Amino acid sequence: MMFRKKPLFTAEYDPDTQYPVIRASICNGEKVAGFKNKADGHFTDVLLIKSDADIDAFKKAYGLDEIKTEY
Repeated sequence: MMFRKKPLFTAEYDPDTQYPVIRASICNGEKVAGFKNKADGHFTDVLLIKSDADIDAFKKAYGLDEIKTEY
């Protein structure tokens, strides 16, 4: 029996209405990568950041060069 590998990232990204952002907690240092809606500020979380490799994988999956960090 063959198993299909589940895709790592399932969120859709529309650069016209969203921008990539890393939300970082001031209290505990937790970081989450995702997309923020330009119109209403709604944040869609995609990935919990545990290392720099996670950030690189997120950038590669969505074809990003730079990600802004918000606290």
